[in-house]
Amino acid sequence: MSHFSGSPYRRQNDLEAGNSSSVAVDGAESSPDPFYITSTKNASVERLKRWRQAALVLNASRRFRYTLDLKKEDEKQQILRKIRAHAQAIRAAYLFKAAGQQPKVGQDQLASISRDHDISALQRYGGVKGLADFLKTNLDKGVHGDDSDLVKRRNIFGTNNYPRKKGRSFLMFVWDACKDLTLIILMVAAVASLALGIKTEGIKEGWYDGGSIAFAVILVIVVTAVSDYKQSLQFQDLNEEKRNIHLEVIRGGRRVEISIYDIVVGDVVPLNIGDQVPADGILISGHSLSIDESSMTGESKIVHKNSKDPFLMSGCKVADGNGTMLVTGVGINTEWGLLMASISEDSGEETPLQVRLNGVATFIGIVGLTVAVLVLIVLLARYFTGHTENSNGSVRFKAGKTKFGDAFDGAIKIVTVAVTIVVVAVPEGLPLAVTLTLAYSMRKMMTDKALVRRLSACETMGSATTICSDKTGTLTLNQMTVVEAYIGGKKIDPPHNKSELSTMLCSLLVEGIAQNTTGSVYAAEGSEDVEVSGSPTEKAILHWGVKMGMNFEAVRSGSSIIHVFPFNSEKKRGGVAVKTSDSQVHIHWKGAAEIVLASCTGYIDANDQFVAMDDEKVAFFKKAIEDMAAGSLRCVAIAYRPYEMDKVPTDEEQLTYWELPESELFLMAIVGLKDPCRPGVKDAVQLCQKAGVKVRMVTGDNVKTAKAIALECGILNSDADAMEPNLIEGRSFRALSDSQREEIAEKISVMGRSSPNDKLLLVQALRRRGHVVAVTGDGTNDAPALHEADIGLAMGIQGTEVAKESSDIIILDDNFASVVKVVKWGRSVYANIQKFIQFQLTVNVAALVINVVAAISSGDVPLNAVQLLWVNLIMDTLGALALATEPPTDHLMHRPPVGRREPLITNIMWRNLLIQAIYQVSVLLVLNFRGKSLLNLERDTGEHANKVKNTLIFNAFVLCQLFNEFNARKPDELNIFKGVTRNYLFIGIIGLTLALQIIIIEFLGNFATTVRLNWKQWLISVVIGLISWPLAVVGKLIPVPGTPLSQSFTKGFMKN
Repeated sequence: MSHFSGSPYRRQNDLEAGNSSSVAVDGAESSPDPFYITSTKNASVERLKRWRQAALVLNASRRFRYTLDLKKEDEKQQILRKIRAHAQAIRAAYLFKAAGQQPKVGQDQLASISRDHDISALQRYGGVKGLADFLKTNLDKGVHGDDSDLVKRRNIFGTNNYPRKKGRSFLMFVWDACKDLTLIILMVAAVASLALGIKTEGIKEGWYDGGSIAFAVILVIVVTAVSDYKQSLQFQDLNEEKRNIHLEVIRGGRRVEISIYDIVVGDVVPLNIGDQVPADGILISGHSLSIDESSMTGESKIVHKNSKDPFLMSGCKVADGNGTMLVTGVGINTEWGLLMASISEDSGEETPLQVRLNGVATFIGIVGLTVAVLVLIVLLARYFTGHTENSNGSVRFKAGKTKFGDAFDGAIKIVTVAVTIVVVAVPEGLPLAVTLTLAYSMRKMMTDKALVRRLSACETMGSATTICSDKTGTLTLNQMTVVEAYIGGKKIDPPHNKSELSTMLCSLLVEGIAQNTTGSVYAAEGSEDVEVSGSPTEKAILHWGVKMGMNFEAVRSGSSIIHVFPFNSEKKRGGVAVKTSDSQVHIHWKGAAEIVLASCTGYIDANDQFVAMDDEKVAFFKKAIEDMAAGSLRCVAIAYRPYEMDKVPTDEEQLTYWELPESELFLMAIVGLKDPCRPGVKDAVQLCQKAGVKVRMVTGDNVKTAKAIALECGILNSDADAMEPNLIEGRSFRALSDSQREEIAEKISVMGRSSPNDKLLLVQALRRRGHVVAVTGDGTNDAPALHEADIGLAMGIQGTEVAKESSDIIILDDNFASVVKVVKWGRSVYANIQKFIQFQLTVNVAALVINVVAAISSGDVPLNAVQLLWVNLIMDTLGALALATEPPTDHLMHRPPVGRREPLITNIMWRNLLIQAIYQVSVLLVLNFRGKSLLNLERDTGEHANKVKNTLIFNAFVLCQLFNEFNARKPDELNIFKGVTRNYLFIGIIGLTLALQIIIIEFLGNFATTVRLNWKQWLISVVIGLISWPLAVVGKLIPVPGTPLSQSFTKGFMKN
C-alpha cells in the first residue's frame, strides 16, 4: 500500500501559498460580538455555540430549525466510527468463513469479495476475468445494456440505492411549533379564561374569550407548521438532486451517461481523476490510479491501486490517474450504502445573515420583554388599586367586594395581553425568514441552472466583489474543433488533409491520437457515423484523427499500453508508453504547445526523416503557436520518441513509479483548436462591471489565447489594457512575495498559463485585500481554491466530483451568464430580508407604542390578545412569505455589492420605518383617546362605542400593514408597484389577508371582540391605510446621511 502525500488532490495548505485561513481574513474569531460572523464557511464550532448562547430565544426549535445541529453532528461522527468498526468486523468474519471453502459465486460471496479485500478469494474465483465471465460481462465492451438484461441484474443483485432515513413528519413540525414558550403561556391563559368564563357566564356565552385565544394560537401553530414543513420538503428535494451524480459506463461497447442510481452489478465503469467510485468493484486495468479512501476509512491517506490491491470502495474519490472497474456490489450491499442508510443527511447550516438576524431579534426581544413586563406591572397595579374602569364608568376591582373568580379573570386577561405583546415583540420569524428566502431562491436558482450546495453561498454571493472565472467552457462554449494544423514541419490546409502526409508520420500520429487519450470512439456496425466521447479537447482531437482515416479500435488493438502519465494541469501534458506488435516501444506526449515544444530536439518531416530542431525551425513553430493563440485558438502539440525495450521496468511495482521519458522528443504536429465565446457572455461581463463586480479570467491556456478571448468577452477593453499587471502569466505571479502579490492582485484582469496553485494564491491575495471572492473551477486540482474562496462555483458538466464537493454552488450549464444570475439572486436574498425587516420592525414599533401608551394612560389596551396574534401572523409568517419571495430585478445590479460589514438596517430603512411607525402611532392614538367624538359615537352606549372605536383602531392598524407591505417591496424606489403583477404569491397573500380581515370584522366579532363596521367606518380605515403610500413617496425624497446610524451614535458617544 503506497501513499502519495504530495498529490495535488490532498493539498490544502501550500508552503508557497502561505497559510491564509478564512478565519484570519475575516477576523471573525477576534470579534467580541457573538453575532458578528462575516463568514460561516470555516467558522469553528465554539464560535457557533457562542452566538447561540448569546441569543434571547423563546422557541429554540423554531429559531434554530435550519441551522447546524451541533449535537447531531457529534452523534453522526460516532455512528460513522461504529459502522466503520462494524464493517471491519464483518470483513474479518467473512475471511474466517471463506477459509478452505470451494469457489462458489453468489450475491453474498460477490459482495464480500470487494468488501473483504481478499485477494486469495478473488484468485480462487479466477480473478477479475473469472468474475466477469460469471457476470456475463465483456471487460472491453461491458454488459449488453438492454432493458431485460438490466432488470434481471437489478432483481438478482439489487439496485444502487439505499433506504433513506424518513424526513420529519408534519406532526413533528406541529409539535415543534407548540414548544414556543409564549404560545404555551397563551394556551394556559386560554384554558384558565375558558374555565372562568364558563363558570361565570355559562357555556353559551362564557367560552368566547378563552376559545378565541385558543383558536388564534392553534391557527398560528398550523400556519407555522405548514410553512416549515413545505420548506423541509424543498430541502429534501435539493439534497436528492445533490446526490444524483451522473457518470459514464461502457455498455454494448459504447460509453453512455447514466445516473449513479442506474448502475448495475457487472457494469464496466471508466474512472478518471476527480471521479467518485460509484459502487464497490474490482479494478480491471489502471494507470497510476490512486484512491482517496478517507470518506470510508476515516484516515487521510491516498491508496495506490493495482493488481495486488484491486479493490475499490463505493464513495471514495479518484485522487490521481485513471482506470476501469468491474462493479461487484451496489446499494445496501456496499459499506457506503450501509453508511448512508444509517445517517440522515442534515441540511442544517449556519449562514452569516441568520447569525446577524439573531442579534437583531435578541435586541428587539429584550426591548419587547421589558415593555411587556412594564405593561403587566402598570395594568396589574391600576387594576388592583381600583383605577381600571368598565366602559360604563364603574370600577372593575373593589378590595373586599369583588369575587375571587372575577378578580382572577381580570388578572388573567391582563397577563394574556402582556404575553401577547411579547409574541408581537419577539420576532422569532426573523432568522427563519432568511431560511424562507434562501429556500425560495434555491428552488428558483435550479431553473436558472445553479444548484446550491451550501445555503450561506446564496447570500454571500450578493456581497461578491470579484469573480475569478475559468475560460474554457465558462466564458467559451467548450465545443472545440481543430481548425489549423502544422504537421511534418509545415502548415496543412485543410487540417485533416492526409494526402500531404507520409505513411510513417501518419501512422505514428494516429497511434499517438488513439492511445494517448482518455476519450473513446464508438462505431456502430454497418454505420459510417461515429460517437466520440471524452473531454472537449480529447473529442476535438479524436474527431480530427477520424477525419484523417483513423480506425480507433484497430489502432488500439494494434499496440498495447505499458504505462500512462495522466494529463496533469500542473505539468499541462500527458503521455503514454505503448508496445507495438513488433515489440518496439513508442512514447507519445500531448499537451500545451509551447511546453511540449520546449522538450523537442527534433521533428519528423513530410519525408519521414527525423530532423534536428535548429533555431530557425524553433522560431517557425513558436511563430505558428503565437499566430494561432492570437486568433484565440488553443494550441496543442503532439510529440513522439522511440525507446529501448530493455529500459522499461518489468516489475509491476517499479512500472507504477516509472517516470515516462519527456526529453529528446520529436514533434509530429501542432494543432489549433477553436472554442468560440458563449453568446451573451460579453453582456454578462458588462452587467457585472456595472454592478461593481470585477471579472478576472484565470486560465491554463497560453497568455495570447487568453488575451484574445478576454478582448472578445469584454474583460479587457483594448490592446492597451493587455499589459502587465492587467495581463500576467502564472509563473510571474507565483514568483512574487506575499506583499507584492497582494498589491498586484487588485490590478490583474487576466492570468494565463496558470496552475491551480496560482489560482489559490490569487484567491488568498484578494481575500487579504478585503475582497469577497467567487471562484469557478472544474478540475480536481481546483479543489483548494474552491474551498478557500468565499464562494466556490463548480462546473456541472465538466466538473469532477471532487471539485463539486469542494464547491458551494454547482453551475449546471457551465455558463458564465448563470454565474451572473447567481450574483443577482444573492443580492435579492439580502434585499428581501431587508424588506422584511423594515416591514416587521414597523409593526413591532407601532403595536408596542400604541399598547404601552394606552395601557399606562387608561389601564386598557385597544388591541387585545386575539387581534395581536392575528397581526403577528400577518407580520411573521404571511409577511415573510410575501416579501421574502420577491424575484430579483435588474435594479439590484445597478448598485455596488453589499459589504459584509455594513449594518443590516440601513439609514434608508430607518427613515422609511420611523415615518410609517410615527404616522400609525399618531393616528391610532388620536383615535384611541378622541375616537368617540371624532367618529360621532357619543350617542351610543359606552360599551358599544368603545367596541366600535377599538374595532376601527384594529381594522385601520391591519390595513396600514397591508398598504405598508407594498412600500416595503421598494425601500429606495418611488414606484412601489413595479413588477407587482408578476409576483403572484405577493398578490395572493395580500388578497388572503384582506379577505380574512373582512371575515374577522364582519362575522367573527365574538372571537375577536370586534363589532361590524358600517361603510363610512370601513372607508375611514381604508383612507388611514392608504395615506401610507403618498407618505412613503414624500419620505423617499428626504435625503439620508451616508454614515450608518449605528456608527454616528458610536462616534458621538466616543466624543462625549
